[in-house]
Amino acid sequence: MNARPLLSNATRKLTHEVEVMDERGRASTIAIPAEQPLTIYVDKRELVTLMTLGGAPEALTLGYLRNQRFIKNIEDILSVQVDWDVDAAAVVTRNGIDNIEERTATHTVTTGSGEGTVFGGLMDEVDGISLPADARLKQSTLYKIIETIRVHRSVYKQAGSVHSCALFAADGELIHFVEDVGRHNAVDAIAGKMWLDGMSGADKIFYTTGRLTSEMVMKGAQMGIPFLLSRSGATQMGHMVAERLHMSLLARCSGKHFLLLSGADRIVFDDLEVAENA
Repeated sequence: MNARPLLSNATRKLTHEVEVMDERGRASTIAIPAEQPLTIYVDKRELVTLMTLGGAPEALTLGYLRNQRFIKNIEDILSVQVDWDVDAAAVVTRNGIDNIEERTATHTVTTGSGEGTVFGGLMDEVDGISLPADARLKQSTLYKIIETIRVHRSVYKQAGSVHSCALFAADGELIHFVEDVGRHNAVDAIAGKMWLDGMSGADKIFYTTGRLTSEMVMKGAQMGIPFLLSRSGATQMGHMVAERLHMSLLARCSGKHFLLLSGADRIVFDDLEVAENA
């Protein structure tokens, strides 16, 4: 059986040009993110509407279904077809979603841009997740990742107002880079790409420009990733979940600076800058 569902390729232009006027009355044209609604239908049932940049809508749809725990196996998805004429993603499954009425009856709205939602209990599966105990991240690899993000060509540098998420290999090589109007969408798109490729997260490192909230940590854990890096900070709940999972959480990652909040035993300090005594 072919595990990969049939996918459309409906990426769209990520920026939109608008006329602006500055404080001196000077007119110019700038680029802004091209935000668009995308309504996900599963077997013709409307599930959710996400606001997205639209760079990887099929992967976003798959990642959303995976991270919200609606569908466990990608083999159960026959197709994902995105049509921007109607701003919709149509998902066809083999056997539907079990107890969908009950599972969508309650939801938790989480913090952050591009509001994330976790149906049911946010913490239901925390204790069932086991991250690899032997995973290690070198300080020098961390610096390599930060520099890669700094120089990477992005919509943010052109138009601002978006979040970035990236997946790195254990040696710091970039695997996937996704931008969207909300960090939840960007992490879901990467989860979808990993799902399509049958890729394990055990030896991977995840980077985000956004805050490490409880949902972001949970999504990283569901992808099996032991290292979460952020250019921003972390919330109390995000920190608590990371400690329960024994996940390494690193915030304020910029230049040669970072703050290690949890999972210190996973970090190998191989690039300490120690001043020598004269």
